[in-house]
Amino acid sequence: MDTDQVSGRWDATKGACPTRQVLGRIGDTWTMLVISTLESRGTLRSGELKAAIEGITQKMLTQTLRHLERDGVVRRDVVPTVPITVTYTLTPLGVSLSAAVATMRTWAYTHMDDIVAARNEFDEGH
Repeated sequence: MDTDQVSGRWDATKGACPTRQVLGRIGDTWTMLVISTLESRGTLRSGELKAAIEGITQKMLTQTLRHLERDGVVRRDVVPTVPITVTYTLTPLGVSLSAAVATMRTWAYTHMDDIVAARNEFDEGH
């Protein structure tokens, strides 16, 4: 069986395949950082996530969390306190995705020196 295709229903090389949207979302930098942060730190409030992820704007964080919630990767819980407390947690689906995100992060950390060297070589030649 093709390792890139779990069933005959999905083929990301086809324009109408919905997996393209999913792959685009999970390949997004902010998505990966939100998933990594929730995986390592557990349930967090929006402000805690924003503080933990340098450079993310409130708008981008809100957008990313909504997409992840819609996809079933993150669970949003509203606690009836004054003021209301909203927390975010990885769902079981999110935990399974966090393993793939960790693999990609580890690959990037492992090969960053090689990538920097390749970029320098490329830039010098152009």
